[in-house]
Amino acid sequence: MTGLAFDREGTGGLQTAPPVPRGAAAMPIFQQGNSQMPSPHIAQKSPYVVDVEAGKTYYWCACGDSKTQPFCDGSHKGTSFAPLAYMPDQSKKVALCGCKHTKNQPLCDGSHMALG
Repeated sequence: MTGLAFDREGTGGLQTAPPVPRGAAAMPIFQQGNSQMPSPHIAQKSPYVVDVEAGKTYYWCACGDSKTQPFCDGSHKGTSFAPLAYMPDQSKKVALCGCKHTKNQPLCDGSHMALG
């Protein structure tokens, strides 16, 4: 399995993240549908509103531990999480999920309003 590219410094320079190992470290579990998944860290209970450029690939942090939220910095290493590639079809402002519980990844769907 190859690693995924991500923008570590937010400069547009892509770097390769290590692949996610099978049988990764145990993490808290939450139910989603009929499957169990590790529970991501809630980075914030509101969206990150960012400007995106058409055709550019962004790597959204799915684990919630990145120090460069809402983008991946490789903090998921050693877990079962992996960043999500997002390529907008037009340049615009978008609201990227900050709580990591959206059902419309990577875009905010208001799921943070139901979190305790």
